[in-house]
Amino acid sequence: MRRRNEFVTASNRHATKPGAHSASSRSETLTVTVGRHHFRFNAAQHEADAATHVTGETLIRQGVVSVLDLPRIAPNMTVQSVNGTGTTNYFLRGVGLNDYTQNNMSSVLVYYDDVAFPLARMASGLMFDVASASVDPGPVGFEHGQTDTGGEVSFRTADPTAHWQTGVTQDIASRARSRTNMFVSGPLLGETLAFRLAAQTMHGGGWQYNPANGDHLGDADLWALRAKLRWRPAEKTEFMLTGHWVQDDSQAIGVKPVINFLPSRPYPDLGYQQAAWDYRQAFSKLIGRSPGLKPGAHDTYWGADLKGSHDFSFATLRSISAFETERVGEYTDQDGTAWATGNNYRNIVANNFSQELRLESRKKTHLQWTLGAYYNRVRMTQQSYFDFTDYVPTRGYMQETSFGQNQQTFSQFVHMRYRLPFHLRLLGGLSHEADDRQLLDLRTVQFGRRALRFRSTGANMNQFSGTLGLQWQPVDRFMGYFKVSRGVKPGGMTANNTVVQGQLDPFKPETVLAYETGFKADIVPGRARLNAAAFYYDYHDQQYIGTYVVPGYGPLGRYQNIPKSELWGVEFSTEITPLRHVYLTQNLGYLRSKFLDFQAVNVSAVNANYTRTGIWAPIYTDYAGTGGMNPKLTLNGSGSYRHRIVKNYEAEAGLDWNFRSAQPMTPGGTGDYQLPAYFLLGAHITMHPLRGPWTATVYASNILDRQYFTTSSQSTTTYFRIPGPPRFIGGRVGLTY
Repeated sequence: MRRRNEFVTASNRHATKPGAHSASSRSETLTVTVGRHHFRFNAAQHEADAATHVTGETLIRQGVVSVLDLPRIAPNMTVQSVNGTGTTNYFLRGVGLNDYTQNNMSSVLVYYDDVAFPLARMASGLMFDVASASVDPGPVGFEHGQTDTGGEVSFRTADPTAHWQTGVTQDIASRARSRTNMFVSGPLLGETLAFRLAAQTMHGGGWQYNPANGDHLGDADLWALRAKLRWRPAEKTEFMLTGHWVQDDSQAIGVKPVINFLPSRPYPDLGYQQAAWDYRQAFSKLIGRSPGLKPGAHDTYWGADLKGSHDFSFATLRSISAFETERVGEYTDQDGTAWATGNNYRNIVANNFSQELRLESRKKTHLQWTLGAYYNRVRMTQQSYFDFTDYVPTRGYMQETSFGQNQQTFSQFVHMRYRLPFHLRLLGGLSHEADDRQLLDLRTVQFGRRALRFRSTGANMNQFSGTLGLQWQPVDRFMGYFKVSRGVKPGGMTANNTVVQGQLDPFKPETVLAYETGFKADIVPGRARLNAAAFYYDYHDQQYIGTYVVPGYGPLGRYQNIPKSELWGVEFSTEITPLRHVYLTQNLGYLRSKFLDFQAVNVSAVNANYTRTGIWAPIYTDYAGTGGMNPKLTLNGSGSYRHRIVKNYEAEAGLDWNFRSAQPMTPGGTGDYQLPAYFLLGAHITMHPLRGPWTATVYASNILDRQYFTTSSQSTTTYFRIPGPPRFIGGRVGLTY
């Protein structure tokens, strides 16, 4: 059982929140002879939060290989692609920002190995060689990183090992889909210097095709590399240098048109796995790409970070310096037709530098404290090209919108835990953040018509946030808590397809006052674990991508603030071993939300009026009392049966499931403006020797071959939905020494 036990040890040492010291990997020689029969992440059971923790092994077993798959393992979580692009938005408990241009900070921060990614797209392609992952909802930023309103998603990738290890995994599935992962790790200079090199490639898997010519769409083409070098010059000092590179030339998923706002152009009648798109030669010359380009990406991401720590006995000083960059070139056909009415090509060049310093007290004291500061600086330029040639008589031209943006954030934070009598612990944290953003030199050129230039604009924030709570741990197996937290998130600017100055008006920071209570209980040690939380959010100035109707031009996206809304709900997570060899997990999230003060353009009414009259005009609706735009119910879990089939071999058969209720995609959205509910089921069978180096798996995702949709939106002449993948059947073989 040596191989499996070493993995358990690696997973447990990464079971902490961002900010935990990687030097804990010195425990990697520990042997846990029956670790697989015990629950993992035991330390997290003593934290006053509702975080979900999973191991890298669990992610692979349940087919979670992309951030879009994360809602399968956490309650009240939504992760959606924007308009079929590589831009991804995260929502936790209904808090999130739909940011197509990615020039604003996400409401849910992504971390890799303690490094924050304020621009979520910069983390693309990094989800490989993962040791563990955690999803932490609610206001954050009081102990590490940057303040935020929605929460954070944190990944721990595998560290260098004290002994030589190497491994490769090959995954082949339907539609020529291939995923290859490999790593090599070991010491270079005894215990002083060690390294790890990991890589991933993904190819094929395209499941859509164009019925007009048979071309298929959706193939992956991704290469990624990560290298780590750990240096321990002294017993209490450690440095970790990490670098990564990602090249992503994957094709996009084509959109499925639902509503046509341009009756003069006939709509395609498409089946579920069919897609339509077009690409004109004149547009290819304008953007400088080759003829025959399919919707997809040509993106490069790379970065490096240096983490250092030194134990001064009374406290540990940690430093995290990081530089991340992205070079994005992406073409999408956002009308889903053969007409040039909504074709878009984006160039993004951006970089982010961040620096964090943190001083942490010793753990086993009555008073524990963390004191730190965080700084990040972003420089960005973007160009968005549009082909509206067939969008006549309203437009009928090609267009370019370009801009630059500078941003910097500086925050300071302090957090304390104080042990009181009667098994109580007082928790408190305070953060101050100053944020400055400047949108510069935005211009729009309508080729053959006119050139528009706009005044530069900016958004500033200078606010405090904090948390206060009480934790009660009467016995080791039960912990209850109550806390109140205030989260803040900076404002920003809209910067896409701009034709009037009013689109650039900055939107304000948002704030969340969150009340949360919960408990964590190992009801029967090693057999039954139940964690639960209930929450209420008083949400002010919620940032929302609304609709701005330009007469004679049409509806365009513009960020606005919803003055007041509320969210409340419950979450349950359980792990049960009811019978020998049987292992069950189940997450449940129930979320209700309501707008209390909100007036905005009614998208469906505007579209209906245009269909009837041919005139674009704003129509406003008071949405006070209307429910929010989130699924009310999420259910996900897994069940497996593991048994030794012969003396030296073990087999596992398992199922995993995911249910999401209907989701309104516009305020008060019904009918086509609501995503239908769906239920997905996966299955796997795995076999491996107890002491051997290999493992073999056959699996199926969406085994019932359900037709469902992951998100929807509107672009020029079309309201569309994006379909989810059909059934995939595959096999995976791994070899580790």
